Amino acid sequence: MGLLEDGAWQGKVWTGAWTAGGGGTYTAVEPATGEALGAVGKATPADVSAAAARAVSAQRAWAAAPYELRAAVLRGAGDLLTLHAEEIKDWLSRESGAIRPFGEFQVHTSAQECYEAAALPSHPYGELLRTGAPRLSFARRLPAGVVGVIAPFNVPTILAIRAVAPALALGNAVILKPDPRTAISGGAVFARIFAEAGLPEGLLQVLPGGADVGEALVTEPAVRVIAFTGSTRAGRAVGALAGQHLKRAHLELGGNSALIVLPDVDVTAAASVGAWGTFTHSGQICMATSRHLVHESIAEEYTALLAEKVSGLPVGDPYRDQVALGPLIDAGQRDRVHGLVTASTEGGATVRTGGTFDGLFYRPTVLGDVPVDVPAYQEEIFGPVAPVTPFSSVDQVAALAADSAYGLSLGILTRDVTAGLALAERIPSGLVHINDQTVNDEATAPFGGVGSSGTGSRHGGAQANIEAFTETQWVTLRGDLPKYPF
Repeated sequence: MGLLEDGAWQGKVWTGAWTAGGGGTYTAVEPATGEALGAVGKATPADVSAAAARAVSAQRAWAAAPYELRAAVLRGAGDLLTLHAEEIKDWLSRESGAIRPFGEFQVHTSAQECYEAAALPSHPYGELLRTGAPRLSFARRLPAGVVGVIAPFNVPTILAIRAVAPALALGNAVILKPDPRTAISGGAVFARIFAEAGLPEGLLQVLPGGADVGEALVTEPAVRVIAFTGSTRAGRAVGALAGQHLKRAHLELGGNSALIVLPDVDVTAAASVGAWGTFTHSGQICMATSRHLVHESIAEEYTALLAEKVSGLPVGDPYRDQVALGPLIDAGQRDRVHGLVTASTEGGATVRTGGTFDGLFYRPTVLGDVPVDVPAYQEEIFGPVAPVTPFSSVDQVAALAADSAYGLSLGILTRDVTAGLALAERIPSGLVHINDQTVNDEATAPFGGVGSSGTGSRHGGAQANIEAFTETQWVTLRGDLPKYPF
């Protein structure tokens, strides 16, 4: 029996992961075909309050449980993700439009997130402090309590589990709000995985819902930490609301990441690197290569090679066919991408390949000679579009790359890696990859952007996760009562 093939489905409506309120249901739609795959319960703000009450009650016992128990649950979740990998990949292909290799990457990384989180319960959680008084003084890290996780549609498994797993491992309860468009692969899957792994009830609750549910999660008094991944526009609203309610918000937002191609590279190899950075998952990745800044001496050759590499890539249904690019998530995203391409060509960019679509299938598009003032250069595209802009000097490209409100990921291709590292120091960015493209992610590495890309590294790696999902408490111990003047 598969992960989602039991009594939790009632008339193709998932009811096992949360308590359905008066919200009705969402239809799970396959972007490639428009087919209805089933339905998921639609949460309401009232469901958030009820879930928070259950979470508070369950979290106390979970935080007090032996650390070996929390570690075992996280290890079990990682094993179950691997065991059910094929089924989860099917859902990722059908629900999010991911091609099979990208689904494989998501499941593997999600399992690794659980394995890395399994080491957190036994990690040192405090330090002895110097004190001028006759006492023992130390600081310890305690669970924050209830953590709210708001995850997006584009990489639904990784972008949920990278907060869910460490938060649970460190003794918190979690309320997860997946995007309704991927509520199965980004929500129901984890409810089932952790239930099978032995997580006690109430510690992970999945509430698919709209902006009203997200707002309720941020304002709910019992929720002390918010981990949000999504657009910069939505992230600003989440951050402002969290600030009003005096709670921490870890924000991983959009990007307009640059790939700098210096003139000493192998141009053919560089074009391959650039193609992968832009067109993986049809560009629907926050750290996708969004600006190709190429030295003027090789810019034309690079643009031609890039267009040649992607012009024949198969675009289609990733569940039924072997393709390189699947569909965009919905018509709204497709129209936004096409609007950026159209406006940019009207502003002086040239379409070297692509620029067309059939349904939700957008052809891989290369834009040459892209001016710096057109939308495809200035804005996050979130689609399969590679804008190429020439530059003439290192100083100019440093200024170009840095002249963006975003600061998520940066790639620099050069034979002189020392010069590449020195160039990177001039460009604000949370992630830097010398001689690689901008899309990289590992469970062991801190992840996050600066500026409009977010509030820094708040996921990945033991230290970042401990800081994200615990509170620091100062404790002193005296052997005898002190004497005071009155």
